[in-house]
Amino acid sequence: MQRRALHLSLLAGLLAVSGLAAAQTKWDLPAAYPATNFHTVNMTQFAADVDKATGGKLKITVHANASLFKAPEIKRAVQGGQAQLGEILLVNFQNEWQPFGADGLPFLADSYDESMKLYKAQKPLLEKKLGEQGMMLLYSVAWPPQGIYSKKPINSVADLKGIKWRAYSPTTAKIAELVGAQPVTVQAAEFSQALATGVVESTMTSGATGVDSKLFEHLKYYYDVQAWLPKNAVIANKKAFDALDKPTQDALLKAAAEAETRGWTESRKVNTTTLETLKANGMTVAPPSAQLKADMKKVGDTIMKEWLEKSGAEGKSIVDAFNR
Repeated sequence: MQRRALHLSLLAGLLAVSGLAAAQTKWDLPAAYPATNFHTVNMTQFAADVDKATGGKLKITVHANASLFKAPEIKRAVQGGQAQLGEILLVNFQNEWQPFGADGLPFLADSYDESMKLYKAQKPLLEKKLGEQGMMLLYSVAWPPQGIYSKKPINSVADLKGIKWRAYSPTTAKIAELVGAQPVTVQAAEFSQALATGVVESTMTSGATGVDSKLFEHLKYYYDVQAWLPKNAVIANKKAFDALDKPTQDALLKAAAEAETRGWTESRKVNTTTLETLKANGMTVAPPSAQLKADMKKVGDTIMKEWLEKSGAEGKSIVDAFNR
C-alpha cells in the first residue's frame, strides 16, 4: 500500500514537472551588439521583466554580439520563425524599403527631441510594413548622435578623399561615395578586427560604438557632428506572439513599452559618458569646423533629395509629419 502511494506521488510529481515544462514558452532574441552595450543591457532587463511578469511562463534568451545570427540575418530569422524576436538596426534595411532608413538621413533629426518626433512620424508606416511581413514592432530606441572618427585631423570633406571608410548602412556608403572615400562594409562585431588590420581607418558612428569597439586604440579624432540618431528596433514574429495567451501578450507589451522609455533615457546618459570615455583614453573629441559642418550639410541635402525620390509618397508623408 505504501509502495503504491509512493508510486502515485512520484507520478503526480512527474506530471506536475512535465505540465510546467509544457506551460513554459522559450523564445530567442538575437542581437548584434556586445552584452555590455546599453541596448543589450536594456534588452536583458526587458527579458527579465517578461520572465517576472509571466511567472516564468515566457523565457526570453538574449544572444548578444551576433552569436546566434549576424546583424543582416536577424530580420529574416524573425520573419521566417527561426527566432521569435530580434533586434535590428532599421537603417540596415533601407534598400529593402526606403522608410526603414528615415532616421539615417543626415541632419533631418539631429537631437533626441527631434529623433523622437521623427520616430512618431515613422512609426505607423513601420508597424504597417512589419505587419505585412508577418512581424510586429515591440519597441525602438535611438543610438546617440553620429560623429566622424578618423586617424588624422578632418577640417573639411576634402580631407576624407580616398580614406578607407567603414559603412554600415546604405546612407553611410552613400556618404563615402559623395565625399570620395572608399566604403568598406563592416558589421559592429568585426569592427575592432577591421581597424587592427587596416581594412578601415575612418567611420561615422556614435560615441557608444566608439567605446564598445575601443576605437580609441586605433583612431585619434572624433568630430561630434551630430548627423543623425539611428534606431534599433526589437521585433517579434506575429505567429509566435499570437500563440501566447492574452495575459502573456499583455505582459510582453507592457515590458516592451517600459524598455522603450528606459532605453531612450539611457541613450542620453550614454551619449555624455561615452564621449568622456573617449577623451579619457586619449582621443581628441571636438566639434566639427564650420567648413566640415557646411560640407556635411551639402552631402545631407543631396542624400535627402535622392531618398525622397526613391521613397515616394511614403517618404514624403514621414517628412511632412515630422515637419508639422
